Amino acid sequence: QVQLVESGGGSVQAGGSLKLSCRVSGIAESDISMGWYRQAPGKQREFVANTFPSGASKYKDSLKGRFTVSRDNAKNVVDLQMDNLQPEDTAVYFCNFFSQAGYDYWGQGTQVTVSS
Repeated sequence: QVQLVESGGGSVQAGGSLKLSCRVSGIAESDISMGWYRQAPGKQREFVANTFPSGASKYKDSLKGRFTVSRDNAKNVVDLQMDNLQPEDTAVYFCNFFSQAGYDYWGQGTQVTVSS
């Protein structure tokens, strides 16, 4: 059974930090990338950051310097450290596993709310 279990969402004031974590299980093939997307109310889902088996990573340009994505290959875990959070970061954050076969797997989403 494929599972992407996210944790770490919550509410924080502007300037605060949160760390999201996603544990992936039940997928027999390796990934091309693991990462995070988000969807704010009334908006489309957007790319946040992802990381590759080599350890390289990629970010939405506007989030560079505030968000850091990392992975533990042995545990099949991908984390997202979010610093200096702003109200516009409020969204549901989704974990993503993009497989070698070209399939996207998604977590159930975790809410992040930033108040001003």
